[in-house]
Order: sequence, then C-alpha cells, then structure tokens
Amino acid sequence: MIPLSVLIADDNPVVRAGLAALLATVDDLEVVAQAVDGREALHLTRLHAPDVILLDVRMPGVDGISALPHLVRLAPVLMLTYSREAEIVREALLLGAGGYLVHGEFTPDHLVTAVRDVCAGRAHFSPTAASAVLAELRTSSHPQRTVAQSSERLHNSLAFGLSSREVEIMDLIASGMSNQQIAATCFISEKTVKNHINRIFAKLHSTTRSEAIARWLGTAHPGVAGHG
Repeated sequence: MIPLSVLIADDNPVVRAGLAALLATVDDLEVVAQAVDGREALHLTRLHAPDVILLDVRMPGVDGISALPHLVRLAPVLMLTYSREAEIVREALLLGAGGYLVHGEFTPDHLVTAVRDVCAGRAHFSPTAASAVLAELRTSSHPQRTVAQSSERLHNSLAFGLSSREVEIMDLIASGMSNQQIAATCFISEKTVKNHINRIFAKLHSTTRSEAIARWLGTAHPGVAGHG
C-alpha cells in the first residue's frame, strides 16, 4: 500500500514534531515535509506534491489564511490550529479548506481519520469548528427571512413534532448539505443521518428533499391537522 503523503505547516516546532511523531506511527501515512509558514508550505507543496496539507492559521510571514487559496489548488487542506474564532473558521472554509480541527478538541485517532477523510474529499470538523459552521448556516442561509417567517418556521417545527437533533439536521438539509456532509458536521455516521432523515420525512409527510425543505421553510403548509 502506498502511504498518503502529508505536509505539516506550523511555526511551532513542538507542534510540528508532535504531529510528525504521531503520524509516523500510522502505516498508511507519511510526513514528507514540514514548513514554518505559508510561503514555505507553498514551496514545499510544489516540490513534494503531498496528498494532504495540515495548515496552521497564525504563522509569521505568510499566514495560513493567506496561503490557503494557493495551497488548495495543489492539494486538500486540513486546518489544524489553536484558532477557534467563528470568523476564521468561516473564512477558511470559504477559501477551500476541507476540514478544520482545533487543538485540544481531537484525539490522535480522530486526527488520523480526519487526514484520510479530507484526502478523500470528506469534510471533517472538531466541535468548535462544527458549531461555527452550523451557526453560520442558520444565520446566513436565508438572510432576508423576516421575524414573522422565522416565527412560522418555529411554529412548523413544533407542529411537525421534530426533536432538537431532527431540527438541527433539517436545517442542514435546507442549507443544501449532503448526507455525508451532515454526518461530518454532526459527528454521527451516515447511517444515523439516514435514519434521522427517514423520521423527518415521515413527520413532514414528504418523500423528497425538496418537498421536505418546502414544508420546513414554510413555503408549503404542514400536512397535519389544523394546517393547510
């Protein structure tokens, strides 16, 4: 088996050494280069063509966010950083990062899984980053919605009898996320997502995503007694 090649970009030598030592214990992963800032990361990425880049946000010289749009053209990027601000998470994802892990919020096994997932095109987030993504979806997916429309949506959720987890997943469905993306955001399996969606569709009396979204957002009347 040819191992996945990884480039680590972080200005902290202790962090770089720790990550390299951890990944060295995994048979199918190989650290091929280490960079101290975004400029060196770009140079070494062109030189070594890694399968995945682990990228810090705050680095002297060229920081991770500045280097990110150039790096993602060359390889999948997993942000690996102490920066947990929602604005930074949002910007990193908009610029093409395939995942976002905050130090202190993941186990070694979680990191290894995230590296493999991001290489395969599957999004991966630690809890703080996932919360930032969810908050952004809830506030920006329908920015023109009025208070009255928001109240109607809340009324619909109560009328349909969705649980808090089902409400969360229905919001993600309405934002356009796939089952795979929902699973990554909520830290559950795709099978669990499918089970939730089956229950949601039953409660919303819907057979398709588009029908469920229409009912959820109030553009179709709830199919329950006293509504529509």
